[in-house]
Amino acid sequence: MTQEDVFKNLIAHAKEYGFIFQSSEIYDGLSAVYDYGQLGAELKNNIKRYWWDAMVRLHDNIVGIDSAIFMHPSIWEASGHVGAFNDPLIDNKDSKKRYRADVLLEDYLEKIEEKINKEVEKGRKKFADGFDEAQFRTTNPNVVRNVQKQEEVSRRMNDALRANDLAALKQLIVDCEIACPVSGSRNWTDVRQFNLMFSTQIGSVSEEANVIYLRPETAQGIFVNFLNVQKTGRMKIPFGIAQIGKAFRNEIVARQFIFRMREFEQMEMQFFVRPGEELKWFSHWKDARLRWHKSLGLGDEKYRFHDHEKLAHYANAATDIEFAFPFGFKELEGIHSRTDFDLSRHQEFSGRKQQYFDPETNESYVPYVVETSIGLDRTVLAVLSSAYSEEKLDNGEERVVLRLPAVLAPVKLAVLPLVKKDGLPEKARDIMNDLKFDFNCQYDEKDSIGKRYRRQDAIGTPCCVTIDHQSLDDNQVTIRERDSMQQQRVPIAQLRRLVEEQVSLRKWLERM
Repeated sequence: MTQEDVFKNLIAHAKEYGFIFQSSEIYDGLSAVYDYGQLGAELKNNIKRYWWDAMVRLHDNIVGIDSAIFMHPSIWEASGHVGAFNDPLIDNKDSKKRYRADVLLEDYLEKIEEKINKEVEKGRKKFADGFDEAQFRTTNPNVVRNVQKQEEVSRRMNDALRANDLAALKQLIVDCEIACPVSGSRNWTDVRQFNLMFSTQIGSVSEEANVIYLRPETAQGIFVNFLNVQKTGRMKIPFGIAQIGKAFRNEIVARQFIFRMREFEQMEMQFFVRPGEELKWFSHWKDARLRWHKSLGLGDEKYRFHDHEKLAHYANAATDIEFAFPFGFKELEGIHSRTDFDLSRHQEFSGRKQQYFDPETNESYVPYVVETSIGLDRTVLAVLSSAYSEEKLDNGEERVVLRLPAVLAPVKLAVLPLVKKDGLPEKARDIMNDLKFDFNCQYDEKDSIGKRYRRQDAIGTPCCVTIDHQSLDDNQVTIRERDSMQQQRVPIAQLRRLVEEQVSLRKWLERM
């Protein structure tokens, strides 16, 4: 089964079990907008808590806020979004489909990378234990040729993006013979810029209404509250402000399920530092954020850094933490050294000083900022795609299991009476009512116990507890572990401790 097939199965699974639905589905849906179902909402909230506690509770110099979605329109002029928040778009004349020019080229580069990796795997199989990958990559003619092609296309693309040379972007697409995925033709329009912000009006009468924007990022809400937080919290440099919130972008090329949406959620932290110390802190947060991701246990090999060649207008250093999604390595989190651009621009546009008086140096200055920004929806997709598994058991049966990190699992414990009679449901309800104050539990008495186990495997529940007739006499139950499917008989009094050992937030945070 190909990765594309697995991804399609995952999308269907997410709907079937109440994780993610197409928004407005009964009206044929709204493109690139999704709703989180009952289990998806729990998973999303668990990820938020894991990020928030790691970022805010474990750092005595980081605090959290929740800024408004609607903001004064001058904020977006100051930030540069009104004039420069654009994507380079290109249309295929035959399919009438619109694409981001840089995404077409990035997909082309990814295909070259796949060719290189396939060639390396051939060499690994051919030479077995004597395989020297580093030497193979520098001597194999096919690998060397593809690496050179990759470097040349990447260089031309980044040069064109830096210079905003739209004609050069189109020429590169033509030279690479990139075809439309729908029509298969290479009949392209010129590349042009498209602003991504949604606009609306605020005011009681349309004639008097002012145009405002739905925020395309959450960071500006932090910057305009910098002094409010610093003064009321008596914060000293270096310190950070964290936020989780919705953002909106009119993405023309919205695809790959919840990876790229028009309404999405970000988890951001802006860290304010002394000028001249920003690159030290940039390095610190690169390492810290990668540790956070790896602590989830999705697989260290699924992460890599991608340093930016083309820097945003506000940055002097930038890198992405990329994740191996089913459709390739893509950005999951960005770490940026934003210099003093944002605070300085808001100082200029608002006419109010955005300076910090440093009692250690006895001077006032506009702080520099290091940003960490992670897509919450992309994190949900990373977790689901890593957890989804279709496996054949030793007895010939098959099961679909979500091997979710226990700390993130929507349901922590399933309580299952063996049969729906003889006092077993009542005993099971007693256990459920006791443990639901500590964990999100689910009660299920329908179908055979085997089918119920499969349902819990499919939604990622780490533990199932079965109450049988013997439980009425000895106050013991059978606890079953999701991944290994191993079962053991334990006293009911020990259930809380046994489940806590698996799902404890503290235990997982200590991994970092």
